[in-house]
Amino acid sequence: MGRYRKKPVVIEAHRIGDEGWPESIWEGVMSNAITLHMDEPKGQRHVEIKTLEGVMRGDDGDWIIRGVAGEFYPCKPGIFEATYEPETDFGAKKDGKR
Repeated sequence: MGRYRKKPVVIEAHRIGDEGWPESIWEGVMSNAITLHMDEPKGQRHVEIKTLEGVMRGDDGDWIIRGVAGEFYPCKPGIFEATYEPETDFGAKKDGKR
């Protein structure tokens, strides 16, 4: 057994409840991979996402992630913040230069 680091990858993500759904998320809706339940009262809005592990629920405030193979899945905010950073931060040094 050894230690491994996750390869840096760029993903697309959108926070459930935020406005301006990106085209990639609409592709998931149109292909029936994502079912929106956004007409519910605030705090009850959610999505259902068909994943390889079955249908998963993403609640208001969670993130919808489109992975490197085009798959969709929900992610809780704390896990998202611990795992991902904005793409503009990649390769930046502390002084802001690359």
